[in-house]
Amino acid sequence: MELNLNRCDYFQVGSTSQKTMRLFPFGSKEKGTQQKIAIGDNNGVLQFLSVRKREASSIFKTISGAKISRLDLGGPPGSPLDRVFIAQGSEVKAFNKKGKGFLTFDTSMTESIKAMCVHGQDLLISGSYVYNHYVDLKDTDYFLCSDQINDLAVLAQGKEVAVILGCQDRVLKFLKGCDILFEVEVPGPPAVLGLKNHDGGEEHDEIVYGTTDGKLGAVKILSKYPTHKWEMANGKRVGGVLCFDFFDMTRDGVPNLVVGRDDGCVELYSFNESDVPALRSSHSFSESVTSIQGGSVASPQYDELVAATYAGWIVGLSTEQLSKSMGNTQQPSIDHDTQSKIVHLRKEMSELQEKVLLERDKYQNLTKSRDDKHVSAVPTFNVNDKFQLSRDDASYTLSIEVQASIDIVLLQSDTPVDLGDVERTSAVISYSECSPETDGNFLVATYRCQANTTRLEVKIRSIEGQAGSIQAYIMPSVKPKTCLVRQYPIRPLSLHQRSHTWDESRPMNSLRLSGQFSLAEMHSWVFHCLPEVAERTPSSEQVDMTFVSTFLDTQLECKYSKGEAVFRSENISTISILKDVLSKKATERKIQLDISYDLNDESVRSTLRLLHPKMEYQLLLAKKVQLIDALKELRAHEEDVAFLTPEYRDILDNADKYAAEFKRQPCHLERLYGMITDLFIDTFKFRGHNVKGKVPQLLHVLDQYDLERVLHFFEAAE
Repeated sequence: MELNLNRCDYFQVGSTSQKTMRLFPFGSKEKGTQQKIAIGDNNGVLQFLSVRKREASSIFKTISGAKISRLDLGGPPGSPLDRVFIAQGSEVKAFNKKGKGFLTFDTSMTESIKAMCVHGQDLLISGSYVYNHYVDLKDTDYFLCSDQINDLAVLAQGKEVAVILGCQDRVLKFLKGCDILFEVEVPGPPAVLGLKNHDGGEEHDEIVYGTTDGKLGAVKILSKYPTHKWEMANGKRVGGVLCFDFFDMTRDGVPNLVVGRDDGCVELYSFNESDVPALRSSHSFSESVTSIQGGSVASPQYDELVAATYAGWIVGLSTEQLSKSMGNTQQPSIDHDTQSKIVHLRKEMSELQEKVLLERDKYQNLTKSRDDKHVSAVPTFNVNDKFQLSRDDASYTLSIEVQASIDIVLLQSDTPVDLGDVERTSAVISYSECSPETDGNFLVATYRCQANTTRLEVKIRSIEGQAGSIQAYIMPSVKPKTCLVRQYPIRPLSLHQRSHTWDESRPMNSLRLSGQFSLAEMHSWVFHCLPEVAERTPSSEQVDMTFVSTFLDTQLECKYSKGEAVFRSENISTISILKDVLSKKATERKIQLDISYDLNDESVRSTLRLLHPKMEYQLLLAKKVQLIDALKELRAHEEDVAFLTPEYRDILDNADKYAAEFKRQPCHLERLYGMITDLFIDTFKFRGHNVKGKVPQLLHVLDQYDLERVLHFFEAAE
């Protein structure tokens, strides 16, 4: 049974970052009291809020300063966690529950703090690559990570603490002191980590994680061999996980898992007998949820979920019924307090509108003045954006979020890309004519958003081997009109993502490079060639990374050190792209390379067999979509269509499903044709033959697709 939750907006602060809101614990009288809220925003303001009669008021507030990137509660062992710790830049500040500051600690980190945990006398922080552990503010442990750190969690082991780092390369690193005890691969880049039920569960050894691509999972980590307890795929393709909490909303004695996502979705899960979460309730906001926690804020008799959004709204989802029905025909009753509040708010809004109009007229007059002292001020605004590769459909998701309403977003690309439909996007799109030969643009598209839209999501499909960049011109509904430009790179091997598994049974092609290049130079070249590669050069003498193609499921291995690099893949086109890009980079630096390669003829057949099921499915889907209109017309003229074959009846019954799937992937078949054509050209290019003249014959064979015919065509072309 679904749990009904009612929304109530309490307060708005400045835009917020991930994990910057917490609820104070209950006081000495647990019953009849409400919890207070501590929240920090990107303007550097920390506030404590109290809710009375569903109206929030600020009881403590600091002046603005550096952005608050993390907020946590701490306290001496055995006492309530009622002290607030915030991270600002490289500093950590602490306040008691009354708002009195008692600590300002400069960590001397060269990076800004991204993640922070407070556990008794232990302070654990991390930047993008550096992790530090302080005991009584004394530096005890230090670790330099090879990849970007997204979050950290702390697990108590007696008097000692164990630390788990969630890294961008899809790995959880378990640290003891300064050493890595073991690593665990997870299905996506972990964005947030936490202990089950805040203490690690019954055996105090369970870590829960949420990934940037929307997956959830749990790992038991204190055993000799860490194991995945459960994993939950993102079947509904909702947003990435930004926060979660454990709280017993259903009051059955088992804490529920509450999840907040970057597309505004809030989900509540219950655990079944197998201790695996099952969705119980969901609620959608119009903006990303940066923090969430369960408690009692507005009414001590009712539990609620308190969420903070990117735009700074503090929202409650309560089990309390907020309106009372008086029958089927009558309007809901409104009590006297609520009515007074509505009248007061309307009066306040009217006064604010008058002030805004007066100030706007004054500003317009000043800007028209010829006096040099009066200069037009450009309004500043923050943008929360993400450019994420999705393995499910081998496409990028570009999400743009602004605190104010978005008016227009213009996308411009200097490389061939396709835009896909997103169900959650209601913006109107228009395309402009492009001439790549003259203006260098392959795409210019304008999204006009509806009123009060603060978040836009776009699907972008790239082509491997075609590198470039996409620029987004973001114009919110502010005056005077202002535009902010963001750039997102499309790398040559844009559809590859990091992996930590390798199948040695597959036939491989290898590319070997040697020359007078350093490890840092080769790493920089690989960084500009592949996504999900850390910009910072690893501290080891040799780098070993593996990737998988999200479109073909082919593998790529990169091993390089000073003066030598080896790349292996079963896809010859991948080797060809690497060879061209790395040669170009070396030429720019005037470094001579010795290049050798070893090709495996069986790898071509292996790659074509990987493509075969995708080709068959897309051809069959295109055939079904072509038959939909004819079959619908036949059904309109025939009372009974039982005479149709089961295949045709299936097309009629699932017409909307097939049409929607084909619409989501309109160019999928063309991409497959292009990949087979590139494989054909690259295979013979390495052998010294130019077969571009035979491409029309290959396309004719593909139009009448049969795997054996395609294999025979490749062999006969020799």
